[in-house]
Amino acid sequence: MTKTLLALLLTSFSLFGQSDENTCEIASKINVMLQQEHFQPKVVDDSLSVYVFDNFMDALDFNRNIFTKKEYLRLRKHRLKLDDYILKNNCSFMNEFFSIYKTALIRKKKVLEKIQNDTFNYTTNDSIRFSKKNFPFDLVKNDLERVWKKRLKYNILEDISKVSSNLDSLTQNFNALEKTIKAKIFDSTLCQVNSVLESDNQIEKDLKNTFLNLFCTYFDPHTNYFSLEAKSSFMSGLSTSTLSLGLIFRLNESEEISIVEIEPGGPAEKTNKFDKDDVVLKVSNKNGTEYAVSCSTIDKIGEMLFSDSNAVIELTIQKKSGSIINVAVQKQLMKATSNAVYSFIAEHETKVGYINIPSFYSNFDQDAIQGCADDVAKEIIKLQKENVKGLVLDLQNNGGGSIEEAIKLAGIFIENGPLSILVNNQNDHIILEVCSEEKTYKGPIVLLLNGNSASASELFAFAIQDYNRGILIGSTSLGKATMQSIIALDEKNQKDYVKVTVEKFYKSNGESHQAKGIIPDVILPVLFDSITARESSFKTAFKNERIAAKIAINPFPRTNFQEVIKRSNLRVNLNPILNEIILANENINEIYNTSKKPTRLIFEDVFEDVHEIDALWGTVKKIVETKSDFKISNTVEDTERLKNDTYLQDINAYKIKNIQTSPYLKEAIAIINDYNNLNK
Repeated sequence: MTKTLLALLLTSFSLFGQSDENTCEIASKINVMLQQEHFQPKVVDDSLSVYVFDNFMDALDFNRNIFTKKEYLRLRKHRLKLDDYILKNNCSFMNEFFSIYKTALIRKKKVLEKIQNDTFNYTTNDSIRFSKKNFPFDLVKNDLERVWKKRLKYNILEDISKVSSNLDSLTQNFNALEKTIKAKIFDSTLCQVNSVLESDNQIEKDLKNTFLNLFCTYFDPHTNYFSLEAKSSFMSGLSTSTLSLGLIFRLNESEEISIVEIEPGGPAEKTNKFDKDDVVLKVSNKNGTEYAVSCSTIDKIGEMLFSDSNAVIELTIQKKSGSIINVAVQKQLMKATSNAVYSFIAEHETKVGYINIPSFYSNFDQDAIQGCADDVAKEIIKLQKENVKGLVLDLQNNGGGSIEEAIKLAGIFIENGPLSILVNNQNDHIILEVCSEEKTYKGPIVLLLNGNSASASELFAFAIQDYNRGILIGSTSLGKATMQSIIALDEKNQKDYVKVTVEKFYKSNGESHQAKGIIPDVILPVLFDSITARESSFKTAFKNERIAAKIAINPFPRTNFQEVIKRSNLRVNLNPILNEIILANENINEIYNTSKKPTRLIFEDVFEDVHEIDALWGTVKKIVETKSDFKISNTVEDTERLKNDTYLQDINAYKIKNIQTSPYLKEAIAIINDYNNLNK
């Protein structure tokens, strides 16, 4: 089969598949391809059936308020048969899922319409339970009204509580707020049901896409099914510039479209109206077309937000406070700065170069020689002109990218030698090595990692660690030691694709960081670190293992490393901000790991439930906004480049503001200072 892209170390991305083919025909093609191409193909048996069925039911009814117990049991008869259906190319069972699911949605709609005008009593002893584990499918048809009333009562009380932290004020205005918020919640909930029921073939498409993707993720978490549209969307994301609002969106746990990033210098940021975690309620264009998020498909919303034909977009957003505002934004042509390497001079007792590497991007234009490694080399040249005494390479939140770029980047610091052993499903061992002809950087290096540093980032990090080329600080990385390739299911009719895991990579000594992560030389506390989802949290992730093969490397001398690490650990133990992070994490972990008690459906109890972590969030906010006492500045070359470009000036100021609050960079500077002093 033709591999449509270079093998990439990729993070997961959104999957939207569309095909006129029978679900089982596609599943059968996926199975044939995975049996041939996957690194460790699995037998299609009862284990697959159970995994797909259970996750399929969770996807359709996660909150256990759609299907009745009787309906669940009707569908459960398929739990051990999905593998047989696929192997026999018979997916008629999907018709039963579709029929029951549609019936359940229609019933939900009728229940909502029936109770919509009921007066809710907020003085009863009703309560609502919470659990990290899924509740059983034990819903009885006669209980539907009671169940939905309880859920909606909690949602109403929760939304009222979020309006303000002043209980007395909310209590005084409770009736007016309840009327407004209740109407909004019912409208939103009914719209969601109607948008699915009224869209042509939407239920069939959703069920098919979910089923096929679950079939793929049974093999491993990074093997996914997606369509031509999803592949095209992924490729368009590699563009160097595009008309953009300057906002990055995602679907949150409540299935709302929320804002996760505001691009510095972009049109949205210039309005000064947006904040992270704002929820988008509605989008509209100058032609009068508008889509309420609660009533429209993601495809329609996406077309409105990202199409070049809609140059001006008005977004209706809800702030954390509960307030709702409308903001008109004129799209502008934006450079792809979010993934681009950038650098600064950082100074505290010594002057070092700081280089942020957001991803291991690569230029897929065959005529151009530019990518992450080339960009880092250019930044190093600029920094060396400033006489820096070392480099800090920041790979925090770098989810990976091109393995070729990771190897090229390692070549800048290691020059020559093997880096890793790559193993495919034929047990072929391929040695990944660098052979750099360019002048390498020979000064001291500190590498920053966290739990979101993954894939290509980890390959680069363990190469630096194996060769004693630098000191790693931060928290343990994600633990993804696999490589994926995007493959078309049918070369002649390229409509359906699978991103499939084709290889694993190992350290020079045969060890693997898969599911274990790269452990830094100096462990630093990171907010929310223990609840960050790492590779080991995925049910179908590969286990950690080692291979017998080893390759000889010639590491650099580890001169004074132990003393430098010892001094760093002493500083870390005395650092007030890092100790505040440790205390905050203890509180976060206690809240996260403690089972939540049932909440009575009265306003005071829900208000207390919503605001019990206000003090903790205040502490977290203080920590992330505390400036460190080091100096950040631009190189002479960048200062000149910024002079007449207000767009770049805005981006530059935004980056400096974020870097200035990093206690990790301050420690990295201190490590380089210790290293240089000890090696004089």
